[in-house]
Amino acid sequence: MNKLLAITVLVAFLALGAESFRVPRQTEEEKGTIATVVDSLKSYYDKSVDTASSYVETLKGYKLDEKAKNLYDDTVRAVSTYAGIFNDQVYHIFYSQDSS
Repeated sequence: MNKLLAITVLVAFLALGAESFRVPRQTEEEKGTIATVVDSLKSYYDKSVDTASSYVETLKGYKLDEKAKNLYDDTVRAVSTYAGIFNDQVYHIFYSQDSS
């Protein structure tokens, strides 16, 4: 019985000692309504800037500038070829040599 009493007293002292080592919580300062609104707006702005930046990086990844330049060069080459053929046809219609 003495051992049980000694163990109970020891556990009680340990429990009280452990409770004294607790660190009190620090209370957060309450933000005002304006501060909350400003923080929300900053958050939305940052998210929209990040989204726009990711879209721009995605578009740069597609290399649209290079593709547009290549398409323009191919189109100019094809049009100039067909314009030359058309020019030759018109020339031969007006200035054809009679072989008679």
